[in-house]
Amino acid sequence: MTALHLAKAALLAVPLWLLLSSLLRLKPSWLKHLASLAVGFGAAALVTLVTPTGILSYLTTFILMACIYAVLSVGLNVQWGYTGLFNIGVAAFYAIGAFTSALVTTRMPTGLNASFTKQLFGLGMPFWVGVLAAGLVAGLLAWLVGKPTLRLRGDYLAIATIGIAELVRLFFQNERWLANGPQPLRGIPQPLSCLTGDGCAWLPGFVNSFFAPLGPRDYPFVYIAIVALVLYLVYRVLERAIRSPWGRVLRAVREEEASAAMNGKDIAAFRMQAFVVGSVIMGIGGALYAHYIVSIDYSHFDPLNGTFLVWVMLMLGGSGNNRGAILGAFVVYAIWSGTSFVVDALRPTLAAISPELPSRGPYLRLLFISILLVFIVLYRPRGIVPEEKVVSLDRDL
Repeated sequence: MTALHLAKAALLAVPLWLLLSSLLRLKPSWLKHLASLAVGFGAAALVTLVTPTGILSYLTTFILMACIYAVLSVGLNVQWGYTGLFNIGVAAFYAIGAFTSALVTTRMPTGLNASFTKQLFGLGMPFWVGVLAAGLVAGLLAWLVGKPTLRLRGDYLAIATIGIAELVRLFFQNERWLANGPQPLRGIPQPLSCLTGDGCAWLPGFVNSFFAPLGPRDYPFVYIAIVALVLYLVYRVLERAIRSPWGRVLRAVREEEASAAMNGKDIAAFRMQAFVVGSVIMGIGGALYAHYIVSIDYSHFDPLNGTFLVWVMLMLGGSGNNRGAILGAFVVYAIWSGTSFVVDALRPTLAAISPELPSRGPYLRLLFISILLVFIVLYRPRGIVPEEKVVSLDRDL
């Protein structure tokens, strides 16, 4: 195994280890975590050795995007899975998080770039500041939306979130003064990109030497470890919160809010808390996406990719279960990305039927996912990992 294979395997082992720890729900035991880390490194080393470069790049991109969607799915699970809040405007908080982090971490364009890229401000702050700002602004938007609607029936929240999602999309599409309008917002920095260059000055020399074989094209291996760590932190925090009295109140509000109110619980306050927490997580997911893509515009946050897919992921994985939300994100994104190969294979057949059909390929992908949703509702309504009936702080934590 070459030094390049070792560096890639070490980075790829991080998401595999954290996913094993999350999905298998390993208790905080160093022995179990070391065992799962060893398994993850072994699997990553085997994959990097035997997989062709093109397929390995595809697998890396798949795991990375699935982790980002898993963050969105977990955020929606707080709102719908645990509290019953019907938010069908996930794309709004996703987009707000992405554009906020981009504006906070980029610098104001100068010279020739200033004539192509217009933005209100560029603070040039570190990556983690952009992620925190993305969560805070998304949470603020959720508070503004929830204040007039959460005291009403769930239908009103659905209508409000649809409107907000479309309003946010049109705003970033047309308002050039803030985020470049219809043109992409470029130059979003990538954290730890120095590992794929000349090394990071603040890291020990042996770390830079270990990752020295990595080139700029290998950056997804670095970023996949960052995204997996963020997903794992979100998962652990939510598992602790959901298994606390706060989480049990959310379930009570979802199941029978009248009984919860009779026990002295402020229903509107708990709904607002769940809505804001879920939206903060969605904003973080948007920030992770922006720093991976580097250049974003409004078309990245359409209702299909930003809302519909996330709902299917949560429903397939298991509403009311964070492990199910993560697993559903990986399964549905695998199906979604895999359908592109199916559509490409069907193009000759479609062309033989009608010359116009090959251009309808994207709609066929949507049709496949819609059929999957129908099967979920009919045959697996509780998802792959159904909601647990008994939840406590001491169990599996």
